[in-house]
Amino acid sequence: MLNFARGRSQPRPTRSMPLSGMEYPDPKRKSNFVGKILMAATLTALCIIMLKQSPNFNTLSRFSEHEEGVTHVLVTGGAGYIGSHAALRLLKESYRVTIVDNLSRGNIGAVKVLQKLFPEPGQLQFVYADLGDAKAVNKIFSENAFDAVMHFAAVAYVGESTLDPLKYFNVIGSDPEGRLGEAPKPELREHGRISGACFDAAHGVIPGLKVKGTDYKTHDGTCIRDYIDVTDLVDAHVKALKKAKPGEVGIYNVGTGRGRSVKEFVEACKKATGVEIKVDYLPRRPGDYAEVFSDPTKIRLELNWTAQLTDLQESLQIAWRWQKAHRDGYAAAS
Repeated sequence: MLNFARGRSQPRPTRSMPLSGMEYPDPKRKSNFVGKILMAATLTALCIIMLKQSPNFNTLSRFSEHEEGVTHVLVTGGAGYIGSHAALRLLKESYRVTIVDNLSRGNIGAVKVLQKLFPEPGQLQFVYADLGDAKAVNKIFSENAFDAVMHFAAVAYVGESTLDPLKYFNVIGSDPEGRLGEAPKPELREHGRISGACFDAAHGVIPGLKVKGTDYKTHDGTCIRDYIDVTDLVDAHVKALKKAKPGEVGIYNVGTGRGRSVKEFVEACKKATGVEIKVDYLPRRPGDYAEVFSDPTKIRLELNWTAQLTDLQESLQIAWRWQKAHRDGYAAAS
């Protein structure tokens, strides 16, 4: 006998069924992911803020672009005696300054003094480079927008000029406010300026001064030279810069127009330092002329410039103050 059962649902065993290809979001994992994104964004923002506050961030863009109302001057040899004083004057008058120096004669300490005085971005930058390296010079000019150049990178010691002639300055003095001075490197002192030898003798670094030549046809037998204060020299350059026009050339004698004998210089140095410096008189030095002094008529007429600091003893006293306060030159700053 066939029994037909009516259709009805049969109970099935309960079991879990994995859902392939689908995952339910884990709240903890989502929270960690969002946190990482926020942390990355925060760190990026902090880096950008720090870069913007860094002197190099804004400085690079300012030095590489011409800016209306701002004159960007390249000062070669700007770590040296004359160049550093020129850079100081330019910065005081709100020029933008780039110093390029290979430090063979200059002092990084002088640059550091200027950096402390003018720390604002876009005011001053220092580039260590040798102007004899054409590739380096091309790179400097390609990365900077210069409006003018003051060229002080040179070998200008008198002693060396007798071996390898060049023109040289008889520059004396230093910054009246005592921020900068002349600090020749020890190995170059023998060839340095007479003012440096005078101060070394006053300090006792050398036993005395050596005056070469006492038989010249001058009123006291010693050479006559035109000694110009570094502040006046820089002032002449700044006035020439302000008057400069593209395509026009001006060549000027820069000096006091008055010659002083070496003996007169030595006596002024003794009074300025208060030291009775020993003086040895020796035979002439090769290549020295009896009298060399400038005729500054042209620069007076065209640029309205005349030397103001013409008191030899006063200029030496100002320089001596810096020398006494910096027995080791810029060594401390370096």
